[in-house]
Amino acid sequence: MRGIGRASAGLLVAALAAGCGASPGSNNDSASKTATPAATSAASGKPDIAKLGPVTLTVWDQEVRGGQNKQMKQLIEEFQQKYPNVTIKRVNRDFGELKTLLALAMSGPHGPDVVEANQGWPDMGHLVKAGLLLPLDNYAQAYGWTSRVSPNVLRVSSWSPDGKEFGTGSLYGYTTMGEIVGVYYNKQILSELGLTVPTTFGEFEQDLEAAKQAGQIPIQFANNDAFPGIHEFATIQDQIAPTSYLTDLIFGTQRDQLSFDTPENTQAATTLQDWANKGYFTPGFGGAGYDDSVSNFANGEGLFMITGNWIVANLGADNTNFGFFPLPPADPGDPPVATGGAGFPLAIAAGSEQPDAAAAYIDWMTSDHASDLLLPTGEIPLHNGKTPTVQPGTVLADVVDAARTVSDANGVVPYEDWATPTFYDTLTSSIQELMVNRLTPDQFVQNVEADYKDFQTSRP
Repeated sequence: MRGIGRASAGLLVAALAAGCGASPGSNNDSASKTATPAATSAASGKPDIAKLGPVTLTVWDQEVRGGQNKQMKQLIEEFQQKYPNVTIKRVNRDFGELKTLLALAMSGPHGPDVVEANQGWPDMGHLVKAGLLLPLDNYAQAYGWTSRVSPNVLRVSSWSPDGKEFGTGSLYGYTTMGEIVGVYYNKQILSELGLTVPTTFGEFEQDLEAAKQAGQIPIQFANNDAFPGIHEFATIQDQIAPTSYLTDLIFGTQRDQLSFDTPENTQAATTLQDWANKGYFTPGFGGAGYDDSVSNFANGEGLFMITGNWIVANLGADNTNFGFFPLPPADPGDPPVATGGAGFPLAIAAGSEQPDAAAAYIDWMTSDHASDLLLPTGEIPLHNGKTPTVQPGTVLADVVDAARTVSDANGVVPYEDWATPTFYDTLTSSIQELMVNRLTPDQFVQNVEADYKDFQTSRP
């Protein structure tokens, strides 16, 4: 609820560094122990799924929206045709439900076998520390996952076995799809207002005012689901704070030597609050739902919408009425910067009784074929050397071009809610209060800094 070809392989270069190796393995006692090799077929070195007998895999994912959901169903049907002895029991949960229910479900006696777990300290880090995820090192080696994507894609799903270090150690999740957050725009409204796609941050703000004066909704937005506000703030923050600082802050590479309480972050908060006070967002945004806002934007309500590539399917991949661009920099010619990274990885529960079948499922769902099916939904393939064909002039082409442009500039910033185990809750609630003037920008950064500092100073 997250560049093609060369660019796709390097989509995370700015945000991430070296990754890790990986392997078939099963250990149902604790994810903090190294996975032991499973039986493999002599021909391929991969587990022989046909010899497992009847298998039922329970899969939890958050691909609940129309386009992604349809393609997931097709891929699951094809997987079951490939392995007739395996039955997939799929459970759909939206992003918020997964965050709330996943750890509890995996702790129970009949939990899921395969899950989509958001990267970062709040979700995957918690699951690793609790011993609820299986290390995938042996499976990654058997299936060649480490050569299919670049190391920086692997790093965001890598942890020390004790869950104390992010971005290093064993691989606990795998994906070949990426995400980018940017600005969608309605071409007809932009033209009617006599505007063109902005090339600087200042021009973008001028367009917001022009839309407001013309009686249009400048930015279609709803924040009752909490997570959309992170994207509004981060998109502004990306243009103000240095990319290297944001990356180090989110990964915690300098621990408590970095602070969230900086002039740049205060400026970003001030700008977001200013936009809200000027009426640049949808009226009543605090009580409205994200899915409704996507639908409203698709129906022509709003000049802009700041969100990720995952709504391409809602707009229609081949739709030429909408465009997409990274929020432009403050100064003309400065490199583009945008929040993004690897999409939700698939992981195996440490308690799964069928880890070999689960690994085969992950391999299928991250194949080139899967990427081809998911591309029209806006998901960006990260396979090394994969260059799918995209129809020029469409909203999908714009998303792909934007991802390539940001990637080539090393301008991808990781999702900020990964920064601490409680950062998602602190950041979303503080942004909600900031946008309705219950917090000043100074109070906002102090709230978030307290969370960040508490976590970093407590790390062993």
